[in-house]
Amino acid sequence: MAGQGWTFAEIWETAAAQLSDAPFAKQGARTMSWAQADRRAEGIATHLLDRRARKQDKVAQYLYNGVEYLETFFACYKASLVPVNTNYRYTADELVYLWENADAIAVVFHGTFVDTIEPIRSRVPKVRTWIWVDDGSGKCPDWAVPYEDIVETAGAPTRTRVERSGDDLYMLYTGGTTGMPKGVMWRQEDLIVALGSGLGLSVPAEYDAGFLASAFTRRGPAGLPACPLMHGTGALTAFGTLNSGGCVVLLESRHFDPIELLDTIDREKVSSVAIVGDAFAKPILAALNAQPDRWTLDSVVGFVSSGVMWSEETKQGMLEHQPKMLLMDAFSSSEALGMGQSVSGGGATAKTARFQAGANTIVVDERGHRVEPGAPTIGRLAVGGRQPIGYYKDPEKSARTFITVEGRRYSCPGDYATIEADGTIRVLGRGSVCINSGGEKIYPEEVEEVLKTHPAVADAVVVGVPHERFGEMVVGVVQPAPGAALDDHAVIEHVRGRLAAYKAPRHIVRIESIGRAPNGKVDYKRLREYALGAQPVG
Repeated sequence: MAGQGWTFAEIWETAAAQLSDAPFAKQGARTMSWAQADRRAEGIATHLLDRRARKQDKVAQYLYNGVEYLETFFACYKASLVPVNTNYRYTADELVYLWENADAIAVVFHGTFVDTIEPIRSRVPKVRTWIWVDDGSGKCPDWAVPYEDIVETAGAPTRTRVERSGDDLYMLYTGGTTGMPKGVMWRQEDLIVALGSGLGLSVPAEYDAGFLASAFTRRGPAGLPACPLMHGTGALTAFGTLNSGGCVVLLESRHFDPIELLDTIDREKVSSVAIVGDAFAKPILAALNAQPDRWTLDSVVGFVSSGVMWSEETKQGMLEHQPKMLLMDAFSSSEALGMGQSVSGGGATAKTARFQAGANTIVVDERGHRVEPGAPTIGRLAVGGRQPIGYYKDPEKSARTFITVEGRRYSCPGDYATIEADGTIRVLGRGSVCINSGGEKIYPEEVEEVLKTHPAVADAVVVGVPHERFGEMVVGVVQPAPGAALDDHAVIEHVRGRLAAYKAPRHIVRIESIGRAPNGKVDYKRLREYALGAQPVG
């Protein structure tokens, strides 16, 4: 049964009917057509409904990237259930918190996680269905059901058993830089319309039952999320590809390999690639520089990075290898799509941390008033239009993040910025990790982006440590570039040459790896403790 409003299930089922033999997903030698994915997702959806899953129950996906991840998205949407992303790096206690907080009634998991799940099953009593995905790591435990057995289940089409609606949820758990993960609740219709402005099928703002009848006259482009589907950047770019009737191309390795990525792009004629900042882009550029004649990248329309900015030097280097492609920073977060973007191409490279504000983006001052473009006031970025309805089971955080300005609702997740007269925004970073040194506010991300432009620096994070005179002192935690001789004084002077002197680190401490998560985020608390324990040099 179909309710009113746009849903992923209706769009994808229509694509499967009109593009049955076209590829839905590819991973290595494995290809799944749209018709196959539709049938297999129907089997998963049927199994969940047969196990008494009710409308908008939550289904956790404890998976590495794979075709099954995409199929379980499809299955959940078919059955009007809510997929819940699960970070595969979580420890036992974190998994228990997440699945309990989400009220998960089922978990789909890769076999490699059996040993992690086994000791905590009694702590998540709401989970009554465990679906095991074979990854060659061992046998299916007796408390789980093999995924491949379920996808062959025959049953009545789920569309005849449940009523779908544009109000059905997509829930994205995000940890941010501090605090426990929170579930960001998106109405499917809002997310589909928002994605249509830049990723995927551009649907009418108001639901039109006849629109999809001729929406998929030809197969869509191939898109490759190089980042994990468990994070918003990977999932949302995959949704955009599928909404266009395209094929999601996935890497086989569970650790990022730039050689594998570049080989896959050329082999599968990938059109768009999603990455997360310099953590991905710098190794890609290094591979291109090492073997400049190995790859053409002639199919690539663009690389999109979201979540972490990437440096102008890296962008320029990549454009030298393929000047036709576009390189885009999409400044968005799990709870705020479309805050701004920066696009580079043809040798013209945008400055790091400067974005063109989105059509619905404003800066809000401490009193909750709009900052006029051109004013020097630092405020919080806020974006209106189609945005989430709030955080799951957290009305207080929802009230702080989703605010009303001049009668309009905005998502305001906490990023500080200034806005220029021409609409350019300069991103300063999250207020939650702001450093106060001698009464001056210093936003770590602004300093980090300058540090990362030094040739001897592979990655960097800026933290504040206690200081007797100034309250806090700025310290740069730096991961040196391979083979580089890092001169602390030169690095500090590099920052002083681009920013006000008080923003420059007073000390540099080295670390073997910043340890970014697959979505590019860092643990500021851990790195601050590391800086406190390290003997400053320089």
